[in-house]
Amino acid sequence: MTPTRYDTIIIGSGPTGEGAAMQLAKGGQKVALVEEYPEVGGGCTHWGTIPSKALLHVVQQLSDYRSHPLFQSMGYVDVSYKQLVATANSVIHQQVKMRRNFYFRNRVEVISGRASFVDANTIEVETQRRANEHFTADAFVIATGSHPYRPDDIEFSHPLVHDSDTILDPANELPRAITIYGAGTIGCEYASIFSELGVKVDLVNTRDRLLSFLDDEISDALSYHLRDHGVVIRHLEEYDRVETADDCVTLHCKSGKHFKNDLLLWANGRTGNTQNMGLEGLGVVLNHRGQVEVNDRFQTQLEHIYAAGDVIGPPALASASYDQGRFAAHNILCENSGSLKLVQDIPTGIYTSPEISSLGPTERELTEQKIPYEVGRAMFRSIARAQITGHTVGMVKILFHTETLEILGLHCFGAQAAEIIHIGQAIMSQKGEANTLMYFVETTFNYPTMAEAYRVAALNGLNRVL
Repeated sequence: MTPTRYDTIIIGSGPTGEGAAMQLAKGGQKVALVEEYPEVGGGCTHWGTIPSKALLHVVQQLSDYRSHPLFQSMGYVDVSYKQLVATANSVIHQQVKMRRNFYFRNRVEVISGRASFVDANTIEVETQRRANEHFTADAFVIATGSHPYRPDDIEFSHPLVHDSDTILDPANELPRAITIYGAGTIGCEYASIFSELGVKVDLVNTRDRLLSFLDDEISDALSYHLRDHGVVIRHLEEYDRVETADDCVTLHCKSGKHFKNDLLLWANGRTGNTQNMGLEGLGVVLNHRGQVEVNDRFQTQLEHIYAAGDVIGPPALASASYDQGRFAAHNILCENSGSLKLVQDIPTGIYTSPEISSLGPTERELTEQKIPYEVGRAMFRSIARAQITGHTVGMVKILFHTETLEILGLHCFGAQAAEIIHIGQAIMSQKGEANTLMYFVETTFNYPTMAEAYRVAALNGLNRVL
């Protein structure tokens, strides 16, 4: 049987695959998208970003309710872990339905099954319902994402050992105590979730501080508030072995310490989803984490095979992955891709409790670069909107050039941080005098709003240089 031919085939339906598919379809191409999972959306929708953030939101709502003086007289509200996860899963169903409709409306054919390369222009899709089929294309986009790194010596089949793909299984019971190994973004987010639910959390960090890529003040604030919620943080620890029993899991560290709790969440690293795809046989280079090596146009060693998103490594953000998919698609459509440029500074969104978001260099980086800067701060405890909502923990921090007042970096810690950052991002993207502290000083903000924190921070900073 002659293989069905497409202009471009995309492998993976997460943010990267969706971004590429929409761009190519609107560019007039005949596009197919191959997805191994029965539903579209990828790991972002089914195991990662959407379920964890939906769970954190409902946990935060529960925490707000329990701590609000008005409702304390109504008694303690008991909600099971299964009920919380079910609420998060309802969002997944909405996301899948919406994304499935995107592909239908744009005439992108979705092929269910696992894809592997037969040759440089042909893939074979392994399905459960019918014989394997072959498909050919002029170009390919590898958008298969990543999965949690699993060391061979850890028994992940044990019911008390989990990673971020399995921790939200509705069948799980809420533990009394949990060990989280790995204090990156995922580890810190789950430490927030479980501590808000009253679970004893041991957060074991392989480095000397939490999220060292953040501004030091923000990283310190996160450490303080996690500890304030009862999280025990252990820095500079490396696991030696994991011991499982019927009712507990013990993490043994090379320092001699051990952590014995009801559950272990392994959150230390991720690996690209490139296994058994036939890429090595084509000459596509993979690193030790299974991630695809690409150039600045997202091309592999074969110019017509592109890769983008988590499968190529950092920044491994859903927002960045979507744009990378669009950018790769634009390169397929156009010889000269200069008309579509990725934003250089991508905001970091970390959904701990409180949230963290940052854009641009940190104080440490500006000091190392010998750039003269000053700081403007607005503490949320002085913002009327934060007082109304009861979310008074946090701040907006603006780093700006001492002489030109150019905004150099933005760092936000607190409720709605991932939303608030975009106001500053819009100003930072402007050129010349449009990107200075004076925009926030001279702009009227609605009152009361969290956005008002920018004006307060700008005035605070301006007072330091006048």
